[in-house]
Order: sequence, then C-alpha cells, then structure tokens
Amino acid sequence: MQIIRTVSELRRWSREQRASGKIIGLVPTMGALHAGHASLIRAAHKECNAVAVSIFVNPTQFGPNEDFSRYPRTFDADCALAEKEGAEVIFAPGVEEIYPAGAATFVEVEGLSDRLDGASRPGHFRGVATVVAKLLIAADPDRAYFGQKDAAQVAVLRRMVADLRLGTEIVVCPIVRDTDGLALSSRNVYLSTAERQQALVLSRSIRTVESLYAQGERNSAKLLAAVKEVFSTEPEIRIDYIEIVDWATLLPVETAMPGTLFAVAAVVGSTRLIDNTVLR
Repeated sequence: MQIIRTVSELRRWSREQRASGKIIGLVPTMGALHAGHASLIRAAHKECNAVAVSIFVNPTQFGPNEDFSRYPRTFDADCALAEKEGAEVIFAPGVEEIYPAGAATFVEVEGLSDRLDGASRPGHFRGVATVVAKLLIAADPDRAYFGQKDAAQVAVLRRMVADLRLGTEIVVCPIVRDTDGLALSSRNVYLSTAERQQALVLSRSIRTVESLYAQGERNSAKLLAAVKEVFSTEPEIRIDYIEIVDWATLLPVETAMPGTLFAVAAVVGSTRLIDNTVLR
C-alpha cells in the first residue's frame, strides 16, 4: 500500500489509474478508523478497481470549543485496517497541503449548511464541503463512500456535487452498530462505562420510531413525542436535536413517508453523538 502526502502525487496516481481503465473509489475519513470505516473501504474495494482512503483531521470543520486537539489519531492502526480491507493508497496530507498559506476559498452550501448539525455547529458544513471538494478535485474518483450515520453531511455533499457538476457519485453505506446497538463512532472512545450505557438511548429512540412507523404512525409530532418519552429515561443527556426531515432538504416534514429521515443528536457527558434512520 502506498502512502501519499501531496495533492500532486494523489492527482498523478488518479490519472494513472484512469489511464489504465480502472474505476476509482475514494473513502474520505478523519482517521481513528473502526468497523464502520472498514465497511466503507470494503464497499469501495468491491465496486472499484482502485481505492484510496484519505486520513485528514480537518481543522475547518471544528468549532472553537470543539475537540480538534484531542480528536483520536491512530495513523499506524488506520493504515493496517485500510490495507486489510483493500485500499491501495492512503492520502495523508498535512494541514498546509490542504490549506496553503493565505488560502481564501471555501465552499458553502447555502440553506442546507444551517440545518441539523449545521444549526448547532456553525461553520461545520462549510469546513466539510470545502475539504471534500478539495479531495474530489484532487482524486477525481468515480465514487466516494460515506456512512449513513452522517446523514446531514451526505445531504450537503450530494447538493454540492450536483451544484458544482462534479463527476463523482456519492455512495451511502449503512450504519454499523456495536452489539449493544450504539452506532460506531470515533468519538465513542470518550465515553465512560456509565456514559456508554446512557448513550444507548439514542439507538432506543431509533427503534421506537421504526416500530411506530411500522405500525402505521405517520404523524411526525406524535413520533417525536414518543422519542421525547424515551429520552426522559436518561435526564442527564442533553438533546441537541430530534427531527423528522426530508433527507434532500433537511427541512422538517409533518408527515413521515418512505425515505423520510429521523435524526437525533445528543450530548452524553461531554461527547456529542449522532444517529438516524431512513424510514422504509
């Protein structure tokens, strides 16, 4: 497996793959890889002939009081996992390679960037859209793989790719959960034993909505009321948002229907976690 540090090297690799007729897959990550990331790399390896994994903790998507400095960094283990799952290239640039001195260009998807996570994390999706745009321009992949757990991010990136007429298909892979139901996240390592038990209320809220929807409930207000009852069992958890929205626009809907997104974000201890389900 090759480790690439510069945009020019990544672009050269991509052009070589394309010249030989290969389908290129990109898995953008911030490292601290886990089984959820592994599922993305496996999907890319299955569908593409050449797979690159980017590992870059992107400073522009962290707010001033967020966890950029302590975000887990496990580069050697990440490389081993990526290689095992079929990656051919690791793109691991420094900050100055992605944001050269004096850089003044950013990408912002208006409207969408202010909803769900964007509402509570101002500037977050501006940073996400900017770094992913840079990665897609550099790697020029046929497909880029993201997890459904970051559903709001997916909506922003789908719109960005469509608006900028980029040639990359955004592929969304299912949420991977631990045996206790908690959605896998690099931030789960911050949770104490007690906090992890409390955090399971997120997946319980998911199951509640799915169950009520399967029984025929379509009224969003009633579904959200049921979720609030579930969260009342864990009063120490602070709800950031619980929403039932159109996945394309991230705007609330009064009536749930197939394809509607139920999304939740909550702070457990000092750790912010997200989860969601797409109603079927």
